[in-house]
Amino acid sequence: METKSIRNVDISLIQHLPMIDFIGNDFAIFDDIKDMPLSPYPTRLNAACFCVCLKGWCRMHINLQKYELSEGMMGIILPDQIVQQGGRSDDFSGIFIAISKSFIDGVLPTMQQLFPLFFLIKERPCVHITPEEQQAFKDYHSFLWSRVKLKDNPFRKEITQGLLVSLFYEIYHIYQGHTTQERIPKTRKEDLFERFLRYISESYKENRSVSYYADKMFLTAKHLSTVVKDVSGKTAGEWIDSLVILEAKALLKSSELSVQEIADELHFANQSFFGKYFKHHTGMSPKEYRRQ
Repeated sequence: METKSIRNVDISLIQHLPMIDFIGNDFAIFDDIKDMPLSPYPTRLNAACFCVCLKGWCRMHINLQKYELSEGMMGIILPDQIVQQGGRSDDFSGIFIAISKSFIDGVLPTMQQLFPLFFLIKERPCVHITPEEQQAFKDYHSFLWSRVKLKDNPFRKEITQGLLVSLFYEIYHIYQGHTTQERIPKTRKEDLFERFLRYISESYKENRSVSYYADKMFLTAKHLSTVVKDVSGKTAGEWIDSLVILEAKALLKSSELSVQEIADELHFANQSFFGKYFKHHTGMSPKEYRRQ
């Protein structure tokens, strides 16, 4: 049954390729993707990927939305996002960094003020950057690569994590300069929203009720909905529904599971209820979407 689900991939998938340096299954750095395996099917990445395109273009879907990364652009894919790779030009080149979820979790506690960056990236995973910003990313990439190569250094992992914290701040600065809508969320609300996203990402398949998550957070459903709407512009129910529909679409497009099996996977009472839910949010039945 595992082959029928959305494929999950991590850094270990590319560890056999030449010209890439690693820190275990936590970190990879490289500047050539000609040997990189491409999948035309939706795939969930268990890592964050950072790229600056130096030449040519590359197309992809991130959470089923189409994007094109071209010369002079930075592209970022966050962990657990669903990626479907499209075509790329023969002359496509860039510099790349891949970081596992656990490696990022090791530095997140020191980056509380960077939390709005992840909203900005989700809204705009591909941004144009200036030549100076491109050079800054090149400098970090070069220095990180030189540190990763020092395999005899017992603090190689810690040094890399420290440099990544600095790189995240640089990227936040870039996004602030290139994003027209700047948020200044209240710290308390931001923290509640972060916890809400964490809870729904863990339980959205089993629980689609706002009150369920409100109870877990010791809040009223009304207060949670107000906070989520203030911070993100979307209601708590819309966030839950968006995750469920995204998962359903990816399963319909990428797996051999029947509609009934997908309904079971997402813990709907029956296929009919799943079909009505899916059509309400997408305007078409699961079978129509699969045929599309």
